Amino acid sequence: MKDLAGKTAFITGGASGIGYGMAQAFAAQGMNIMLADIEQGALDKAVAALSDETNVRVAGVLCDVSMRDAVFEAAQKAFDEFGKVHIVCSNAGIGAGGPIEKIPQSDWDWVVGVNQMAIVYAIQAFLPHIKAHGEGGHFVTTASMAGIIAAGATGGPYTATKFAAVGISDVLRGELEKTNISASVLCPGFVNTNITNAGRNRPDRFGGPIAPVAPKSDSDAVRQEMMLQGIKGGLDPRIVGELVREGVEGDWPYIFTDPNMRAIVEMRYKAILDGFDKLVASKALAGK
Repeated sequence: MKDLAGKTAFITGGASGIGYGMAQAFAAQGMNIMLADIEQGALDKAVAALSDETNVRVAGVLCDVSMRDAVFEAAQKAFDEFGKVHIVCSNAGIGAGGPIEKIPQSDWDWVVGVNQMAIVYAIQAFLPHIKAHGEGGHFVTTASMAGIIAAGATGGPYTATKFAAVGISDVLRGELEKTNISASVLCPGFVNTNITNAGRNRPDRFGGPIAPVAPKSDSDAVRQEMMLQGIKGGLDPRIVGELVREGVEGDWPYIFTDPNMRAIVEMRYKAILDGFDKLVASKALAGK
C-alpha cells in the first residue's frame, strides 16, 4: 500500500512501545488510527497524546487480544468508528519464561494466547472486511528476532510463539498472493519498550498480575541484567514505526530493525545447511 492518507490502521498493543511508534508513523502519513490495548489508563493517555500531535482521527478500544470475542468486538468498534480498516497490526506481545520443564500451564496459555492466537483472531476478524471493501490492505505481525533465532535458555514460550508468528505471516502472504492485500512480519531486535514488565497486565484467568521475578542465581542475574540493558539501549520505537511504514509501502515480507543481527541469522542457517550435509553422508540413506 502506497497511498496511506485517509485510510485507517488498527494497532494492538498500541498504547506504548512499538505499537505507539507505528501509530505515530502511520498518523504522520495522514492515516486514521484505532489503538487497541489491555491497559485503559495507558490507552487513554496514548489516544490523547496522538490526537494532540497530529491532525488525524484517533480512537481507542480496550481489548484483551488473547480472547477471540474481544478481538472481534474491537474490530467492530473500528468499523463503527471509521467505516473501513486497511492496515492491521497484530503487535501486542508478552514474554514469560523459565526452564521449559517448570513453566506453569497458565503461563504457556497466556503467552500462546497473546503472541500467537491473537494473530489468528485478527486475521479472521479483519480479512473478510478488507476483502469486502476492495481498497486493499496489509497485515503487519510483530514477531521478534526470536522468531528467526531461538531466544536461548528460559525463552521457550516466547521463542515458540514468535516462530509461529513468522510462520503465520508467511502463510498469510502466500494465501493473499495476486490480491491487493498483503502481509509482513516485523522481527525487531532490541527496542526500548516495557515488555519485561508485561506481567503487570496478566489477566486473572491466567493467574493475575505478576511482578518481575527476582533472579535465582548469579547467572540468572547476569542474563537478566544483559537483557534489561539491551532493551534500555534499544532502538527508539518511533524509528521502528517508520521502518514498518516503509515496509508496508514497499511490501517487504520481512521487516528487520538491526543490521548487526544478519551475522547471527547467517550462523543459524549455516547450521541448518550443515544438517543437510550430514544427511547426504548418512548411512541410513545410503543407496537411496
